[in-house]
Amino acid sequence: MLPSDPVTSSAPHDPYAALRLPDFRRLVSARTLLTVATRVQGLVVSWQIFKLTNNPLALGLIGLSEAVPSIVVSLYAGYVADSMRRKNIVVAAMAVLLLCAAALAGFASPYGIGFLAKDSLYTIPLYGVIFVSGIARGFMGPALFSFMPQLLPDRAFLPNAITWNSTTYQGSSVLGPAIGGYLIAHLGVANSYVVTTVLLGLALFQFARIAGRPLPPTEGERLNLKDSVLSGLRFIFSNQLVLAALSLDMFAVLFGGAVALLPVFAADILKVGPTGFGHLEAAPAVGSVLMAVFLTYFPLRRHAGRKLLWAVAGFGAATIGFALSKNFYLSLGLLFLTGVFDSVSVIVRSTLIHTFTPEYMKGRVSAVNNIFIGSSNEIGAFESGVAARLMGTVRSVVFGGVMTLLVVAVTAWRADKLRELEMGKNQPVA
Repeated sequence: MLPSDPVTSSAPHDPYAALRLPDFRRLVSARTLLTVATRVQGLVVSWQIFKLTNNPLALGLIGLSEAVPSIVVSLYAGYVADSMRRKNIVVAAMAVLLLCAAALAGFASPYGIGFLAKDSLYTIPLYGVIFVSGIARGFMGPALFSFMPQLLPDRAFLPNAITWNSTTYQGSSVLGPAIGGYLIAHLGVANSYVVTTVLLGLALFQFARIAGRPLPPTEGERLNLKDSVLSGLRFIFSNQLVLAALSLDMFAVLFGGAVALLPVFAADILKVGPTGFGHLEAAPAVGSVLMAVFLTYFPLRRHAGRKLLWAVAGFGAATIGFALSKNFYLSLGLLFLTGVFDSVSVIVRSTLIHTFTPEYMKGRVSAVNNIFIGSSNEIGAFESGVAARLMGTVRSVVFGGVMTLLVVAVTAWRADKLRELEMGKNQPVA
């Protein structure tokens, strides 16, 4: 179990340190299968609903249907993650996601309600399944975030584990959309859902093989639900570095994400079909995984805060360029750059939270992080759908990119500690 205070190791940098731990490898493989499955499922659902409704707002409702339940349960889920064994929570949440995937496969099957696929009422059960999966995700996020450090023998492994966690997540995010586009084009919607069900079953099996860990010892008496939740919120809002990094990432994702509208760009603007749609979905993740691999060998050291601000600004600028592009390959390149810039933000933010948060509070703090970041993807998808409905697809994405640049400017002006952030050998230094 990790000590609550950061320590600095004088050992030579080993880029594979965390991967040498068997339980961490099991966690990474389970998370890879889970991510591939959910990315394939998300792509299939968005393609299916857009083809059914031909309405960008319907794509935004997908994100809203998942984000609302996730936000509602997040703070309680953080309390639960700090009150009971975290592995048990993750296994239960994965089981629910597995049932949701099986339900989508059943609905799409001609033996289920697939015969209603041309009726607008067919979207109601799809949104219902997404809603339930949002509840499961709300519980799994804090538990998985706080369980990962418990698999490490000491804090010296933490930066490397965070980077590999991000690398494998982004790598599986590359595979997911590419596989999803292929599956839609060659196997159809129903069989694509069957594939996601199998992948989630394998993820659940692999995670179950990880040895359970007891909860970290608490400092002082155990708090009741209300005081426990408030203590997590107070911790976030009393730490300028963590709050600034969370806010910067949240608003950038909220306003700057064009991913929710990719079906529109693929079908109506770039006219590249489901296979091209899969490539567009994968492009940001390709950029993210390559940058994450680079940072594994060359971790951020000097001027990390300034580099973070420039990276988020680059994300906004690339988003604007993508909105204005009419060329498929240029669009791929610009989406690739959004992933490169986003990877820097993800790794710096995760390092800050893991480093400054005591182990016994990580469930609650991660729950707030989930509200800030995890759900901002889905809320951002809804915002993108509404903005596209009101302003048109291209103008809405340009607007989002401009707002991202504005958020960076305000953060750079107000958050002096983030501007001055340096990364020590194993920890941030403000």
